[in-house]
Amino acid sequence: MTRFNFLLAFSLLLIASCKTAATKESAESEQKFNNPVEFNSDSAYSYIASQVAFGPRVPGSEAHSACADYIISRLNGADSIIVQKCSAKNFRGESLPLTNIMGRFNLGATRRILLVAHWDTRPWADNDNDKNNHATPIDGANDGGSGVGVLLELARLFGEKMPAVGVDMLFVDGEDSGDSSNMIENNDDTWCLGTQYWVNHTPYSPDNLPAYGILLDMVGGRNARFYREYASELNASAINSKVWAMANASGYGDRFINTVRGAVNDDHIHINKAGIPTIDIIECGNSSTGSFPPTWHTLQDNMDNIDAATLKAVGQTVANTIYLEKN
Repeated sequence: MTRFNFLLAFSLLLIASCKTAATKESAESEQKFNNPVEFNSDSAYSYIASQVAFGPRVPGSEAHSACADYIISRLNGADSIIVQKCSAKNFRGESLPLTNIMGRFNLGATRRILLVAHWDTRPWADNDNDKNNHATPIDGANDGGSGVGVLLELARLFGEKMPAVGVDMLFVDGEDSGDSSNMIENNDDTWCLGTQYWVNHTPYSPDNLPAYGILLDMVGGRNARFYREYASELNASAINSKVWAMANASGYGDRFINTVRGAVNDDHIHINKAGIPTIDIIECGNSSTGSFPPTWHTLQDNMDNIDAATLKAVGQTVANTIYLEKN
């Protein structure tokens, strides 16, 4: 993913930073409750490690193909699995073979929730401090692996205890092959290639869209804090409020900071355009960088920088959100 135009993001941040006081007070007044299920962060961690063990999951590579098979194999509790293959050209004009994967749980439910993560990794460590590494693919433990790890653990839980609502779990490809050479120019459509294809070939009709969606991206960083991302606030403010209130009620108010930060160009942008109000849980307010974690698009995005406590905070919050929904 990449940041939006800097001037736009800055102006949006100024607007957004004024709106959270009432919501924060509401969230902090939420009563604590017992978790309906226990999210196992060690299990999520192992799912990330398994992905990283394949190597960088760059579209077209052997590691990419092996990881697709792995994700599909872990969705054996789903009622159905949709594998969507396509090709897309990146900004360099290279054709990328992409695979979107959807596991559908509780197909009999009338109310459905969409959970999303991208599973590909950045082909170039172009934000690494060492310029000699800029052409080297990254492990993508956090950026690519962490969201998938959380979803696979949720899939395991669904196999043990199905939620009342239906859940569609979407693993999108080709998110991280975009052009970051000039953040000022409008190069937004060079990112999220698999999602752009998916919204044009969606399995839904206008009358059976999910009630809302939650995108997980970079949700495993050490000591990560999650702010309400602005594009999510713009398109799905009520869902932001629901999830951040749930995080607070679940005991993770120190991880989910009820303040809006700058906009991020990510898969949720396109899903919102498809008519599904979708938020992005993403580390976009790191204290040392002001935006993404310092491992972003570097060779340091590896298992050494994955934090089980962060996975627990995110995974338990999303699990509680899903399991307390009524059909």
